[in-house]
Amino acid sequence: MNSLKPGIKGEAAVVVDDSDTALAYGSGGVPVFATPAMIGLMEKAALSSVEPLLEDGMTTVGTVLNVQHLAATPVGMRVTATSELTEVAGRRLVFLVEARDDVEVVGRGTHERFIVTQKKFLDRAASKKK
Repeated sequence: MNSLKPGIKGEAAVVVDDSDTALAYGSGGVPVFATPAMIGLMEKAALSSVEPLLEDGMTTVGTVLNVQHLAATPVGMRVTATSELTEVAGRRLVFLVEARDDVEVVGRGTHERFIVTQKKFLDRAASKKK
């Protein structure tokens, strides 16, 4: 974890298709890039930036999101999410996140992830089925 320092950047992109729309997610009644899809893309950017730097058996999970969806993006347009690690506090990681389409910034905010032992995390989740 010593390699996790503020300034680490990540990126993830998607070309919006019908499965990414608010209609498909059930989060709205219009065929534009859904807020949940934007949030997922922001999380992917953050995750991908730190995952290669973690010790074997470790991963991160999203715990807090505070984002604004600022503008609509139509089907067929590319959206790119970027992240920058701004704070490392033990196992807690804080990122600035932003999403842009081909025209403008469509979302921005902060995202928090927590470093966990993957097996322990999955075992605890599975124990809920018992």
